[in-house]
Amino acid sequence: MKNFQFTKEERLCSKKLLTELFNNGSSFLFYPFRITWLINPQPQKYPAQIVISVPKKRFKRSVDRNLLKRRIKEAYRLQKSNTFYPFLETQQKQILVAFNYVGKEILDYSYLHQKLSLALINLEKQIK
Repeated sequence: MKNFQFTKEERLCSKKLLTELFNNGSSFLFYPFRITWLINPQPQKYPAQIVISVPKKRFKRSVDRNLLKRRIKEAYRLQKSNTFYPFLETQQKQILVAFNYVGKEILDYSYLHQKLSLALINLEKQIK
């Protein structure tokens, strides 16, 4: 049975790892996301740790930022165990990933779900 949970260990909270990710990581743009990733030097329980950010400059109201973060988190939670985690486990890699939302308006969940799945496929190609 697939695990659709999104636990605390899968969230990237460490300031040290965050600065390392943004200073040394590779990134690419896949609208509406800018994805920054780095192979994790420290062994972790899960193959990927992620952080999701929505800019305050574009979305002044915290309600809008939180809505977008919830939608992105839900889309990731449902798709990670389909292809992304099995790919990382076969490659025996652990990565840090940042999903930065670069869209200018609030997009609906189905569009974000579709784009995130394509972005994860693109990320797999970049990791190879």
